[in-house]
Amino acid sequence: MTAPSPEPLIAARRRDSTQRRQRVLDALDRLTAAGEELTASAIARAARVDRSFLYRHHDLRAEIIARAEAPVTAPTATTVSNRSLLADLANLRDQNERLRRQNTTLTNRLSDALGKEVFRASGIGLTDETEQLRTQIGQLEQQILDLRQELEERTDELTAARATNRDLMAELNGRHPR
Repeated sequence: MTAPSPEPLIAARRRDSTQRRQRVLDALDRLTAAGEELTASAIARAARVDRSFLYRHHDLRAEIIARAEAPVTAPTATTVSNRSLLADLANLRDQNERLRRQNTTLTNRLSDALGKEVFRASGIGLTDETEQLRTQIGQLEQQILDLRQELEERTDELTAARATNRDLMAELNGRHPR
């Protein structure tokens, strides 16, 4: 038994693809004539195809982009296009973000300036003596460490002297019984 020929399946697939391409082109013409928004989703919906079909066929996607970017002939000069509204919206969002960052920066600078002024006026802020005090603290901490070490050495010496004294007293008492 031989395998069936794939030619009929290939031909059916080509016919289906050709029909879908034609539906996409017809939908593109209809939406362009109606002045509606030309997006991949809108065209796929109007042509009853999946969006992935448009993305797999680069020539169709290029045609959609070209028609979407083509200038629209408006009946009057006062008609606002969707693209101009989107551009205005993007510009306003950018301006809003810049103003928000500027406001944050100015608020932080004002807070720092007012905080420094309050510290200076109240006398609780950092003074010019701060570095001297830090140096003195470091010296005193070192002195404390030195004194603790010296105390430990002297304590060891005292303990050794007491032990020697005890031994000598015991020896002395052992020679002269009472």
